[in-house]
Amino acid sequence: MREGGTDNREQHASFQLSASHCFSKLNHASAARASTFQPLNISISLSRTSNRIAFVIVILAVAVTIVLSDLRRRAAARRLREAILAELQPVVLQNCTLKRFGSTNDGGYLMCENLIEPIDAAYSYGVGSNDDWGCEMSRWYHVPVHEYDCFDPARPACNGGTLIFHNECIGDRTGERTSRFFDTLENQMRKNGDAPESGRRVIIKMDIEGAEWDALLATSDELLSSLPQITMEMHGYNDPKILEVLRKLKRTFYLVNLHFNNWSCTSAAAPLPAWAYQTHWVNKGIGVLDPTAPVPAPISPLNAPDSPTWPDCQLTH
Repeated sequence: MREGGTDNREQHASFQLSASHCFSKLNHASAARASTFQPLNISISLSRTSNRIAFVIVILAVAVTIVLSDLRRRAAARRLREAILAELQPVVLQNCTLKRFGSTNDGGYLMCENLIEPIDAAYSYGVGSNDDWGCEMSRWYHVPVHEYDCFDPARPACNGGTLIFHNECIGDRTGERTSRFFDTLENQMRKNGDAPESGRRVIIKMDIEGAEWDALLATSDELLSSLPQITMEMHGYNDPKILEVLRKLKRTFYLVNLHFNNWSCTSAAAPLPAWAYQTHWVNKGIGVLDPTAPVPAPISPLNAPDSPTWPDCQLTH
């Protein structure tokens, strides 16, 4: 019994040593694997953090680029509006007596009354159902007034006047657009016998909602120089064409009146107070500049708000 019991105890001790040895190896292996995975986990964590930082940097860079681009665009637009205003500086003529022709409010235009005659015809661009300007010109000076409007086919009435309505618009070229016919100023004048070389004196009124820029750019300096006076409402403040047209007109004409349409007052056009403005131009061949008068000239009291009920928004010098 003693000898058998001794063998069992030795076998049990041997088993314990073997188990202990196995667990020890397992612990060492686990520790080895843990020591191997730990740097890998740290590396993955750092990589994710770096990706997040890079993503944030990219987003910030894009945002900064957009903001800077917008600031540059706004600055360029502001410079354009300032340049337009710099060209819109009316002057005083020694030989111009201003008079209002047409409507009391919207549809009325200031012109140099004493420089109108002699006159052979007048052209009224953009009339709608009412053309008080054309009617007054025709009745007062006994001349035909050619009316052009392809958007409103209404024929304005004028007792005692001669209004000739043309269902077409003025443009920079001849042709149809969306079922409407357009032609150039020169072609229209030629068809009516009023070409520049004819020697006939023609006065023009224009209110065509922004189409004036292309139409005037397409008009030759020769034709413009044959016109004694042009009165028009101009529209817009954010197109470089505006600056081009104003400088083109100022080569031939004096700007003698500027009045902002209070239907169009907006801070978006600053430093212009509105996006629509009536202007009157007198040919330098007949106008005599007053060198002693301030520039810009004071606004004439003959100007009136286009809307009698809306707040006005004129420049204050």
